[in-house]
Amino acid sequence: MTVAEQEITDYVARVRAALADLPPGQRDELTEDLADHLAEVAAESEGTLVERLGEPETYAAELRAAAGAAPGSGRNLDQRVASAMARVRGRLRTMDTRLGPPLGYATASDFLRLLRPGWWVLRGYLAAMLVTVISTGGSFGLLPRFGGELLAGMIMLVGFVLGSIWIGRRSAQLTRWPRSVVQVGSVVLVVFAFAALIQAEDRMRYGDYGIDPTSINGPYDHVRDVFVYDSEGRLVENARLFDQNGNPIRLGFPDCEGRVDEYGNPLLRPYPYCVGRAPFGPRGPGASPPSAPAAISTPTPEPTATPTPSGTPGEPSASPTVTPSDTPTPTPTR
Repeated sequence: MTVAEQEITDYVARVRAALADLPPGQRDELTEDLADHLAEVAAESEGTLVERLGEPETYAAELRAAAGAAPGSGRNLDQRVASAMARVRGRLRTMDTRLGPPLGYATASDFLRLLRPGWWVLRGYLAAMLVTVISTGGSFGLLPRFGGELLAGMIMLVGFVLGSIWIGRRSAQLTRWPRSVVQVGSVVLVVFAFAALIQAEDRMRYGDYGIDPTSINGPYDHVRDVFVYDSEGRLVENARLFDQNGNPIRLGFPDCEGRVDEYGNPLLRPYPYCVGRAPFGPRGPGASPPSAPAAISTPTPEPTATPTPSGTPGEPSASPTVTPSDTPTPTPTR
């Protein structure tokens, strides 16, 4: 579409917006040959249509008067909406014309028309992936699955792509409501595509550091942190877990402030992630703080009997000392 054709289209749209209060049949009758007339006016001399014919609203009032139609009583809601839509379309066409040359085409829409077959295929794929997410409870990969079945998902993909191509080739023949449904559905699929890209980026970023796609709905999905205690009930910090093959075992996700590993990845931090959230404290369950050690008393050795030396050579030995006994000596009786 050239600049002159765009100007004519915009002018006609604004005239029809100014006549929006008339019955549709009468409005169509008044503007039936308007585009051809404007093309003749544009070809006669230079200058814009507004410069030669005046504002579209003024031209619409002249058409109304020439047809003997009742003058418009102010601008009703239909006229305001139609005028706003006409202005929006005019601005979009201006942008279309300005963005076309950088792409190598007269308008950007000419370039986008070449991409329509690719969009039809992509739309069918996105529709199949949306059904996959709904039928599998939110999990998805690169290929569609229907209820978790890959074969059913591939059959669904082929059907959706063929249906999308069929709709795309006949979109110009659709009436107003079917065309609106297709447009709304396309917008929903585009939003879904952006959300899926964000989730895929998160998987690529964190998938190798503890998020195992096979552990979906697994028994450890609720684990947020791991606390290791030794045999004496003391909390072990900076612990790392490995399986029998030496592969690191990573559970949970750090959701508290703390240090990170030397690569800047918080998922490589040792356990526990959050020391302050230990369920049993640093000394294990039921442990009481250690009390002060009791004083150790040193036993006093009891005195032992010292033997009396037997004497030295040349000296008489000491006489033994007899200790009287408390028990009386029995006296013999006759």
